[in-house]
Amino acid sequence: MAKENPYLDVQHLTKSFGSLVLFRDLSFSIAEGQKVGLIAKNGTGKSTLLSILSGKEGYDEGEIIFRRDLRVGMLEQSPAFDPNESVLDACFNHQGDPEKVLKAKQVLTQLKIRDLEQPMRQLSGGQQKRVALANVLITDPDLLILDEPTNHLDLEMIEWLEGYLNRGNKTLLMVTHDRFFLDRVCSVILELDDQTVYTYRGNYSYYLEKRQERIDNRRAEIARANNLYRTELEWMRRMPQARGHKARYREEAFYELEKIAKQRIEERQVRLKSRNVYIGSKIFECQYVSKAFERPEAEPLTILKDFYYNFSRFEKMGIVGNNGTGKSTFIKMLLGQVAPDSGKFDIGDTVRFGYFSQEGLHFDDTQKVIDVVKDIAEYIDMGGGKHLTASQFLQHFMFTPEQQHNYVYKLSGGERRKLYLCTVLMKNPNFLVLDEPTNDLDIVTLQILEEYLQDFPGCVIVVSHDRYFMDKVVDHLLVFKGMGDIKDFPGNYTQYREWEKLQPDEPKEAKEQKAEKATKQSANNPQQKRKLTFKEKRELEQLEKDIEALEVEKKQIEEALCGGTTSVEEITTMSKRLPVLNDELDEKSMRWLELSEI
Repeated sequence: MAKENPYLDVQHLTKSFGSLVLFRDLSFSIAEGQKVGLIAKNGTGKSTLLSILSGKEGYDEGEIIFRRDLRVGMLEQSPAFDPNESVLDACFNHQGDPEKVLKAKQVLTQLKIRDLEQPMRQLSGGQQKRVALANVLITDPDLLILDEPTNHLDLEMIEWLEGYLNRGNKTLLMVTHDRFFLDRVCSVILELDDQTVYTYRGNYSYYLEKRQERIDNRRAEIARANNLYRTELEWMRRMPQARGHKARYREEAFYELEKIAKQRIEERQVRLKSRNVYIGSKIFECQYVSKAFERPEAEPLTILKDFYYNFSRFEKMGIVGNNGTGKSTFIKMLLGQVAPDSGKFDIGDTVRFGYFSQEGLHFDDTQKVIDVVKDIAEYIDMGGGKHLTASQFLQHFMFTPEQQHNYVYKLSGGERRKLYLCTVLMKNPNFLVLDEPTNDLDIVTLQILEEYLQDFPGCVIVVSHDRYFMDKVVDHLLVFKGMGDIKDFPGNYTQYREWEKLQPDEPKEAKEQKAEKATKQSANNPQQKRKLTFKEKRELEQLEKDIEALEVEKKQIEEALCGGTTSVEEITTMSKRLPVLNDELDEKSMRWLELSEI
């Protein structure tokens, strides 16, 4: 990568844990404005490398050089907060500065964290990760280091984050399994493989092409070395022990050649196809199901409203939608874990569910990996007289024989998720229900899972924000839009987005019509009107103050820009601030109107 005045220069870095060498003699650099994606298999040291760069983890050898006075922002995989401080106070560095507080509120709103006074202990793990992401973005560092930034974001948030990171000359190093994100954001891919690092100057699609070229070239080099090795081996066996200078030189070259000839490129296994899966013609029928949850001081949260759907044999359905629209609740209702308010799910007699949930990661850490799977089954019947042992099945999902005899507590977060996936598949279900299966899995595992699901002769439902994964696997979508509005779309995610772009731009008119209808209903039904709550009154008062302050700031900026005495640096700063300020004004004015009409 560019060595000219880099933001970060890593030289000859080596890190090991006991006898396990994660990487050796690693060198790379990141220049200003580069957006770098780091790709590696689970357990090979991605998160460890980011921890080393952030100073939280030591290393054995090498040098890490940051440009002097460089401000670095780090998003960890599992951030920690003071459980008693508020969301806003958890956004460090605002120090009461109104501009920083305003930016914090804007970013948190985009990430759908709206109650800024809520104590951090009341937030879910996903919400805490979003607060941590907001923290990093708010501080506007010179170099952003992000570990799985798209985990716990819905599609709307992911697309917003893509736009945010693509604006301006931001410099970025991130680990992510989100291949759409890598394609759209990154200009350089670093691949950590075989204890070393390979650099590809392009996005994810470019990386795929060039990586295959590298592997093909390496395979050809090993084949050539093998041919020559056989010839040299004959010479070594014929030659007497007492050798001259030239012979000794040839002998040394032989040992170097032997190292290359004995290398093995990790071959992708043949696709795992199960034929021993039977599912009857009756799968499930969702018969006019309704479900809503009561909320204090707000209308009930509607998940389903008289929803009907008849699931087809061999269907591969994707479920997408923003967080809080009821995707996971729908799955739990299908599995009988949550009861509907009305209607019912009629499940076929032959259906055997395999459920991969977001909460299902519970293992005995003192067990060996192989024993976890053997406790479920010693082997899986693939049909056609073919069986796979537990060990062979694990090996297919990239657990080496050595890793299989490791204890569970030694596994990385991604490896634990992969083991959980193996335990679900090992039960040989005929209907797979996968709720966010891609979080924390490496790209190689995702490719194996994609192939498995493409060939799977049963039924599949996938809830996921991973657009690339959805495109590969599903042929049908349910789009949860919120408040019981569900769009049934025959196609994958990209096809849905293309269809959506072609639809007439009517949301504003539709919203106005709904608002007008609601106003008429309120006028006709005076008893439906309600008073502002104490919290809403306080919010309305604060909005009036905020709007007044923003109007003053806007006027000052506009006068300064027209005055002719402002420096170039100040003009640049003000020009960036003005559109942000206008957006904030629009948002607050709309909310003020909303509250003032209650």
